[in-house]
Amino acid sequence: MAPVLKQTEFAVDVCDVSAEEEEDVTSVLRDRSHIDETLRLAMEEKAGDYAAALERLRKIYHTSIKPMEQAYKYNELRQHEISDGEITSKPMVLFLGPWSVGKSSMINYLLGLHDSPYQLYTGAEPTTSEFTVIMHGEKIRSVEGIVMAADSSRSFSPLEKFGQNFLEKLIGIEMPHKLLERVTFVDTPGIIENRKQQERGYPFNDVCQWFIDRADLIFVVFDPTKLDVGLELEMLFRQLKGRESQIRIILNKADNLATQDLMRVYGALFWSLAPLINVTEPPRVYVSSFWPYEYAPDTSRELFKREEISLLEDLNQVIENRMENKIAFIRQHGIRVRIHGLLVDRYVQTFKEKMSFFSDPELVFQEIVDDPDKFYIFKSILAKTNVSKFDLPNRDAYRDFFGINPITNFKPLSAQCSYIGGCLLDKIEKAITTELPALLSSINSGKQPGLSSCEATGCGEKPKNRYRKN
Repeated sequence: MAPVLKQTEFAVDVCDVSAEEEEDVTSVLRDRSHIDETLRLAMEEKAGDYAAALERLRKIYHTSIKPMEQAYKYNELRQHEISDGEITSKPMVLFLGPWSVGKSSMINYLLGLHDSPYQLYTGAEPTTSEFTVIMHGEKIRSVEGIVMAADSSRSFSPLEKFGQNFLEKLIGIEMPHKLLERVTFVDTPGIIENRKQQERGYPFNDVCQWFIDRADLIFVVFDPTKLDVGLELEMLFRQLKGRESQIRIILNKADNLATQDLMRVYGALFWSLAPLINVTEPPRVYVSSFWPYEYAPDTSRELFKREEISLLEDLNQVIENRMENKIAFIRQHGIRVRIHGLLVDRYVQTFKEKMSFFSDPELVFQEIVDDPDKFYIFKSILAKTNVSKFDLPNRDAYRDFFGINPITNFKPLSAQCSYIGGCLLDKIEKAITTELPALLSSINSGKQPGLSSCEATGCGEKPKNRYRKN
């Protein structure tokens, strides 16, 4: 009973704190006004224009890009199917890093959840064991991962492929917040170097890759006392390859060190990350303490404040450019689908040219798949189209692709035309070269993106078939 009595006495003492002492306690909290100002949370957005642009983008994708995806089974090659939920989703900000570096505390700070019943749990030990998605909702509630994956209106339905064990480690939190109206945060379990993947019960790296592929901004957070780079962290940075422009490295809890020690830690972090990030320019490292309490005395508080505002400006830039980024993403996806269609078409044509009455179809096509350079499969695409050699996919991937999908299942592009719908290649090229750039221009100029009345039928024009011999 003694501990209970002491706890009761402590509670009474807290209640007897004077108003002056209470003001001193609250004064240690940092001013948050710069967050609202930098992120422009008080500004009202033109929701109508944004919704119209999204609808136009969705229509272009469904009418011009998705038909070729389905005709040539592109999703079985890339395993990245774009849903309506992903097209209409808000920008995603992903938090990665070792355990207990302040990822959850940073989200609490940005959303002002400190000392509220809804703040993410934090602590010195590894506290976050789930992938937590913080998103906007009319009321505060939690959403189970199984429910999130089953809801087709969200962009998380593809996560079902990682199994039920993972869905139990996925949780969503909805709350009404001005910032969450414009962005979605994803908090991830911290990297623990001495833990094997099979101990998690699901493919942790594959799940991280799924979120990395869809993130608009990636915060990789470090603690000055946890700069060891092990195998798990090396694997993470290999997964981030090609996404360097989205990465922001954060040296958190910087006010825990004196200025001289902080400089040493900053250099050590660069030295540790240099082999992992293979870019010509060094990565931008933001040095601050992202939590609601005042900076420790005798530290570079002005520097920390400027660094924090600079990071918030980066976040605001992603939010402001979310429509442009989404259009660019769909256009890039369309270019990959077009290249895939051209390659499959070339495989089909080569197979038909090499087949004779006495040929064994399996042996003929196996020879083509094993050595595509012998038949100029990829070189012919570069010679006859405006495809960059740097955009060509890995040729070994097509050996597995055609192992699952026999070549006889595909028609050549010359046969993928209809009088009403037009040709698949013409439609996807029009989307890449004309429709998506025009939509981007209308966004930048502030014009209302309109829907063309001729996009479906071509205003009665007969579709041209560039592959048909005269």
